[in-house]
Amino acid sequence: MTSAVRATGGPVGRPVRIFVFARHAESTANVDGVVSSDPARPVTLTEQGRAQARALGAQISNLPVERAVSSRLLRAQETVRIALSGRPVPVVTEPGFDEIQTGDLDGKPMQAYWEWLAQHAVGDPLPHGESRHDALYRYAGALRRLLAGPGQVTLVVTHEYALRHIAEAAAPDSWLWPDAGFANAVPYLFDDDAVRRAAASLAAPLAPAV
Repeated sequence: MTSAVRATGGPVGRPVRIFVFARHAESTANVDGVVSSDPARPVTLTEQGRAQARALGAQISNLPVERAVSSRLLRAQETVRIALSGRPVPVVTEPGFDEIQTGDLDGKPMQAYWEWLAQHAVGDPLPHGESRHDALYRYAGALRRLLAGPGQVTLVVTHEYALRHIAEAAAPDSWLWPDAGFANAVPYLFDDDAVRRAAASLAAPLAPAV
């Protein structure tokens, strides 16, 4: 399993909660190289993506997953459904883990998105969308709700921007984080202390938002 595992540093005897974070499997938007952040515009998985979701399920098959949390976007929900096929795991939809809201750039080529980011500060909202900092605050709230929920082992399927910042905030000294971005449907494991640290970091006024 390709993952980042952090041992708990909590009190002796305290049950360790594990959160398995993954980016959704490959979608048609990934292949087409277009921005997709609007849940009302469904984007499905590719055949390769469905295979990746099945592989994710195989990698976590020995974990006693008790709950799954997905963003509202169809590609994330499909990833959860395929990965947990045949397992009676309740699935919760959490808007806080949605992709960064790109507003007028939704459906445009990714290059247009990168060019806009290069020309604006992290606190500037995208046209009719949200700022990068707003997205991080939203992720922090989602993480706090995740920690307040039930389950010893939870699967969370979100998006690359969210996963990258959550992972880097959860384990800032790790050498595991890929410079080129987080691959589709690869699991990263964190305990509740790491998720709590990520929530605090992402909510900080000067949280990074590259």
